[in-house]
Amino acid sequence: MDGESVLGHAVEAYRAALGDRLLAAYALGSLAHGGFSELVSDVDLGLIVCDPLQPDDSDTIQAVAEAEKARGSALQSRLSVFWGTPSTLSGKQVGGRFPALDRLDLLESGRLIAGCDIARRNLPRPSSRELIVTGAEFALDYLAGVRSPASAQGASLGSMRLAGGAAVAEIRTPELLVRRGVRRVTKLVLFPVRFLYTATTGRVGTNDSAVDHYLESEQSPSAELVVAARSWRTGVPFDEHPAARLLSDQLVPLYIHYIDDHTARLGALGRNDLAESFEDWRGRLIA
Repeated sequence: MDGESVLGHAVEAYRAALGDRLLAAYALGSLAHGGFSELVSDVDLGLIVCDPLQPDDSDTIQAVAEAEKARGSALQSRLSVFWGTPSTLSGKQVGGRFPALDRLDLLESGRLIAGCDIARRNLPRPSSRELIVTGAEFALDYLAGVRSPASAQGASLGSMRLAGGAAVAEIRTPELLVRRGVRRVTKLVLFPVRFLYTATTGRVGTNDSAVDHYLESEQSPSAELVVAARSWRTGVPFDEHPAARLLSDQLVPLYIHYIDDHTARLGALGRNDLAESFEDWRGRLIA
């Protein structure tokens, strides 16, 4: 089963569960903007559901997602579902699960696969501030082990469970990381590269565009590792021993570069609470 088949099967399941309340379904992520890798990519699905938001919407959507993820194939297990109503997506009501970066992806690249595209029209574009703050909250939650209320709100539907404490250990001890396989390695290397790209450009971009942007600066550390991660996700053989040596030399410097950049950005935005958490994270990585 390929990524498109996973999406199609999931959409049919949501049609059965939601009926006429399902206004539109979109392919998101690399299945929409390019660069999909069956080896490592998530299968991202976006749903727009009819207002008004119902008390059981979250449980219904999560139940369908978990059932689809449990069907057995590796790609099905990587299904990640984002959802909201026109009111929640426009900020008029709290609810759903559609973080700022994924809403931007919906607006920039979302590919309609079911329903009517009118539901997406006139949705507001996330601000630069919102993209930086929500990206930082995600990083603290999934990569640093600091649980933020905003990131906790919708984390249960994600196809990747990155325990922050485990990620810190893996960044510091690459032998642990390579045992988790190439998918985990490429995620941990490319997350900071993607965050830096979005913070600078205000766009989602692809892994390739983020890597190219990162490599444009001679001041960017760990270039060899970033290039290697891009090649691994496209199927270049992943040899654990040289990979572990490269990660040992360059992964912590990559994260320190990202953390220092975002500590300054968050301070300038007045989010000293997040900036302090980033500084604490930095200390744990170099301790």
